[in-house]
Amino acid sequence: MGFLKVIRTWALRDKMPIREIARRTGISRNTIKKYLREGIVEPAFQTPDRPSKLDPYAKQLTAWLTTDQRKSRKERRTAKLMHADLVKLGYDGSYERVAAFVREWKGERQRAYHTTDRGVFVPLVFQPGEAFQFDWSEDWAYVGGERIKLQVAHVKLSHSRAFLVRAYLLQTHEMLFDAHWHAFRVFEGVPGRGIYDNMKTAVDKVGLGKKRDVNARFTAMTSHYVFDPEFCNPAAGWEKGQVEKNVRDARHRMWQLMPAFPDLDALNAWLEERCKLLWAETAHGTLPGSIADVWAAEKPALMGTVPSCLEIRLSCGS
Repeated sequence: MGFLKVIRTWALRDKMPIREIARRTGISRNTIKKYLREGIVEPAFQTPDRPSKLDPYAKQLTAWLTTDQRKSRKERRTAKLMHADLVKLGYDGSYERVAAFVREWKGERQRAYHTTDRGVFVPLVFQPGEAFQFDWSEDWAYVGGERIKLQVAHVKLSHSRAFLVRAYLLQTHEMLFDAHWHAFRVFEGVPGRGIYDNMKTAVDKVGLGKKRDVNARFTAMTSHYVFDPEFCNPAAGWEKGQVEKNVRDARHRMWQLMPAFPDLDALNAWLEERCKLLWAETAHGTLPGSIADVWAAEKPALMGTVPSCLEIRLSCGS
């Protein structure tokens, strides 16, 4: 699935020619066009069973790397020296494979170290089109003659701070997909990445540091819209502080002023119009003008092609 996402990112977000994608991937232009045209979320091809020559020596190489971490920089062996030592033990593979293993091992260790011991740097300033933040809340409204509890989706652009609020009865995949589609429709484009907590509709298992077992249907949605998901550390809501604030603000700017509605569609139509009105009325706070003014300037930086709601549901296996 990650392979297809790279192709979609090159074609849809980076506007790379099909010929260049074919050259880089080794896949025919017709096959690439088929992937893009039909909205396939997982390419079907057989992966040959080719175990790496390095596999029998991975444990030994890991032990050397772990031992070297306790030494000073001058005393540590280079990847070339480790390759030479592995050759003495019978390894007949390439140096490049050993170097890739070393880079991956060091990268994983560095990410875990920075996450668990030093925390994660969260930027306070976002570039146009860079990111959005997503969160759920629970609120009450009078719908169809009775007061009901609703699951409310909040989506907020990190640069312009434009936001959309939509109400649902449940927090299912279908509701999650629907909230994203309406948000990208209202924003008139898709940012480069989305920032989330570890909600069950997205994350099957939280691992060490930033490691996540991401739900397959959620991954299909991010591939379809061509954005990268980013998950906060557990109990670190401040990492998506903009949308957390939006949840609090919405309660007194929307829900306390809300009339009764005949159905959920009427409620969501009112919420959408109320959001847009607040964009125009609310100063951005950091940049000159209102949220609406900054959003208008941000639009060219968003990826403008938003698939239909039906298309995203079909491609994600609904």
